[in-house]
Amino acid sequence: MPAPTSGRRAQAARNDTAILEAARAVYAADPGAPIASVATRAGVGISALYRRYPSKTELLRKLCGDGLKEYIAAAEAALADDGDAWKVFRRFMMHVVEADAHTLTARLAVTLEKSSEALWRDATKAQDLGERVFKRGQKAGVVRTDAVAEDMANVFEQLSAIRGPNAKRTAQLRKRYLTLQLDGLRPRKKSQPLPGPPPRWEDRPRG
Repeated sequence: MPAPTSGRRAQAARNDTAILEAARAVYAADPGAPIASVATRAGVGISALYRRYPSKTELLRKLCGDGLKEYIAAAEAALADDGDAWKVFRRFMMHVVEADAHTLTARLAVTLEKSSEALWRDATKAQDLGERVFKRGQKAGVVRTDAVAEDMANVFEQLSAIRGPNAKRTAQLRKRYLTLQLDGLRPRKKSQPLPGPPPRWEDRPRG
């Protein structure tokens, strides 16, 4: 029979998982939602939530940090892979989307990084690595040359807005539209030139 302390730790771990899953869903739909909405969705008391995350800012910082780490890991794996250039680029894009690494990260990093040196470092690193993955694909001739890395970031942003009635349907829809977006990023003889000036980091809305 497990010791009481062991049981409490297991329950705390389950609560933390439930809180983070609920927070991702709540704040993806409405970044301005109160933290009480997270507790309700997670099925835990507000006091249990506050014991783990003393404020909404701390909870959002955790979500943002996790997303940045997923993105960084995917980019580093892509840069270390010397296989088929298109497959490597496609796998990177798929990993980011399937891990849901971009849903809250891009929206929150701009504001939260101001109060967290660690988030600022990770956000800067993620941006640099993502640009390297993108340019590597262009250099290999598998990504169109009139696109820029910020186009890729906007693709992630668009896909993160797609939400189905449940997690399984959301994943299916995002994979479908990612496939369409990837076709648009590949160079083709009959591709129409991209209109207008390319996007810049400064074009992103500030939260």
